[in-house]
Amino acid sequence: MKKRHYLTMIMVTMLTGLSMAQAQNPECMTNLSIYAEHVKVKNYDAAYEPWKMVYESCPDINKANFSYGERILKAKIESSTGADKDAYLQDLLSLYDNSLKYFPTKYTKAGVAIDKALLMYENKMASDEELFNMLDKAFQEDQENFKNPRALYLYFSSLVDLHGAGKKDLQDVFNTYDDVTGKIEEENKQLTGVVTKLLPKDSLGTLTSKEKSTLRAATVNSESYGKVASSVDSKLGALADCDNLIPLYEKSFEEKKGDVKWVKRAVGRMFSKECTDDPMFRKLFEAQLALDPSADAYMYGGVLKQKSGDMNGALADFNKAVELETDSYKKSEILYKIATTVRNSSSSQARSYAMKAIDANPANGKAYLLIATLYGNSANACGDTPFEKRAIYWKAAAMARKAATVDPALSGRASQLAANYDAKAPSKEMIFSSGKAGQTISFSCWVGGSVTVPNL
Repeated sequence: MKKRHYLTMIMVTMLTGLSMAQAQNPECMTNLSIYAEHVKVKNYDAAYEPWKMVYESCPDINKANFSYGERILKAKIESSTGADKDAYLQDLLSLYDNSLKYFPTKYTKAGVAIDKALLMYENKMASDEELFNMLDKAFQEDQENFKNPRALYLYFSSLVDLHGAGKKDLQDVFNTYDDVTGKIEEENKQLTGVVTKLLPKDSLGTLTSKEKSTLRAATVNSESYGKVASSVDSKLGALADCDNLIPLYEKSFEEKKGDVKWVKRAVGRMFSKECTDDPMFRKLFEAQLALDPSADAYMYGGVLKQKSGDMNGALADFNKAVELETDSYKKSEILYKIATTVRNSSSSQARSYAMKAIDANPANGKAYLLIATLYGNSANACGDTPFEKRAIYWKAAAMARKAATVDPALSGRASQLAANYDAKAPSKEMIFSSGKAGQTISFSCWVGGSVTVPNL
């Protein structure tokens, strides 16, 4: 009873406060209703004056002052020029700042900084240095809410441009690259988790309308992160080539060899860029092994043993790496890396590790892409006739499409690869001439399994 009475008192207090606000600002409430109706039908010119009156007189009366106000001011900016446009731009920047002031639980530091930075970038109101400093501050202070894909790219892109102008060190570029790609991976991990959870229900046609909307949003957002990840890699470009990495790490090694974070990032980058033949890779690997004999370290040790011809020792280290890792997502990544490492020596072994990676994380689209590539590269080794050899491309295309399904961030690459394999598979004319439409073709090579020839 006491709890119910307490909650009732809170409600009464809130309603009383709202009633007092309405009583004290009847004009604000009237104009709030007026501009809200105009905004709903996108009549932003008519909404401007009543909105301005409410925003200036009663900024905290309703969040619509900021959410609708942003739309109103963006419309005014788009339709104006010269001094008028500049004034509206300044008004919008001020509105972003005030949104956090008056509704601190509805807006975030990172969100406000991102909105301001993107507006200034789009309207050429800030230098690369100003944009980077704004976004860097937001990223460092509120990384949890720094989720906008465009802003993540702008953050990194402006830094690379500053490096090109001689204002930032290459190590700063690498550090931020790791931070940004780590954030993209973190966000996409959450999104693919949603996709993985809902796909079985989607295939059965049992999704609720809310779940359909959730799946659609997760898929679209994952695709956006995939695009920005590719853009970030492209922006980094040749800066991360072995010719740049090796002298940088040689120069910094003595100073940084006790910094486990630096060492692990350096080893990981040299591995990803295939700089493993250089003595610096072994030096960094040994430093990591001494600082943190973790799963990654054994995986890199396996790479070195493989290169020296000790395949048994390499496989032992690879399996030790998998055994040590308890996080299923990280284990999947290690298994995938092992698969890429052994692919040149054994396609079947590479597929085995890739499938283990998928078992650990069903959303590991990269593992599906690797299997698709392994199948596609085996066309000439599978089948007795030209038709049978080309039929393997259907199997490869199916794997590529599976990658896009489980990890929408890879949809661009996966769809392109699938289309490439479909184009290499038997054409309709070939299917007609062969008389095999609807038949099953089995593969006796390492690929195994079968495909069904499409019906005409």
